[in-house]
Amino acid sequence: QVQLVESGGGLVQAGGSLRLSCAVSGRTFSNYVMGWFRQPPGSEREFVAGIVWSDGSTHYSDSVKGRFTISRDNAKATVHLSMNSLKPEDTAAYYCAADRSPVFSSPGTFRYWGQGTQVTVSS
Repeated sequence: QVQLVESGGGLVQAGGSLRLSCAVSGRTFSNYVMGWFRQPPGSEREFVAGIVWSDGSTHYSDSVKGRFTISRDNAKATVHLSMNSLKPEDTAAYYCAADRSPVFSSPGTFRYWGQGTQVTVSS
């Protein structure tokens, strides 16, 4: 079992920055792939960014590439999502997810999820 706890959401003006964190506990997380997803009101959950814990390779959706950065901190067992140049359309509940061999673009392939943290970007 893997437990995930997100933090760092909030209200920010367009053009601003936020950093989300996902604290990981449970099984050997170094064998897992981590993902950040978001779900705007009335919309489906969508992939934002992912990282393979073992080698640090990263993947991003086209909508956030160049603005968001995903990283991991081995010592603190934490995954971060640094978000810059935020836009009103980035407003959503953001979720951290984990699994051994997921498909990044498919939230249904991730078994473990955090409770989510709200990000609101005002124009």
